[in-house]
Amino acid sequence: MAAPRSSTPIRIALVDDYDIVLTGLAHMFDHYQDRVTVVEIDANTALVDDHVDIVLYDSFAQRESDDLQLRALVGNPRARHVVVYTWSMQPELVAEAMSSGIHGYLSKALPARELVIALERVHAGETVISGLPSRAKNSTGADWPGRHEGFSGRESEILALITQGKSNAEIAVITYLSPNTIKTHIRNLYSRIGATTRTQAVLWGVAHGFLPDYHRRDDWVATD
Repeated sequence: MAAPRSSTPIRIALVDDYDIVLTGLAHMFDHYQDRVTVVEIDANTALVDDHVDIVLYDSFAQRESDDLQLRALVGNPRARHVVVYTWSMQPELVAEAMSSGIHGYLSKALPARELVIALERVHAGETVISGLPSRAKNSTGADWPGRHEGFSGRESEILALITQGKSNAEIAVITYLSPNTIKTHIRNLYSRIGATTRTQAVLWGVAHGFLPDYHRRDDWVATD
């Protein structure tokens, strides 16, 4: 169901630590600039505007339902609404995130048109949760480190966490995947990048943009 459109474009800040993710997400709104204005794109540039209508929190290489971080975002007076944008739509994750007071939990499988409609509904005062997609797929407008090497968003997320120095156990907790699934992903990743050790994988990740550009989330969750 579409929400009534605002007389002025909804002002959105994109929160993620990777410029490539921010830029790819911003491009999803290219054909909807009369309805959505992205006021924060560059991870290394501070937000100029004092307030935004929606903070769209991209969970790439982060916990989708980090309670403390989401509560801090919700409590930030600069943001009127907070929405999580994620690959993971498990009911327990949705429930945990919603308990933090966020206003939406949206799947990265949404086409750009449906994403805009969902954000308009949030802006109009609804709490919006994406339906579970019939099959996993990456949003055609998004981008992430490793996309052009043929990695899926989830594979890239795991390699980013490896590059950040996370252990297999930590990656399993962050991604809500089983340890065996993490091991399978890592074996596949190592084979594709020609790595035989974790050190080689980290070096490859550093050289190919898998380290965060900036701690954008810290800017939003830090209290003044």
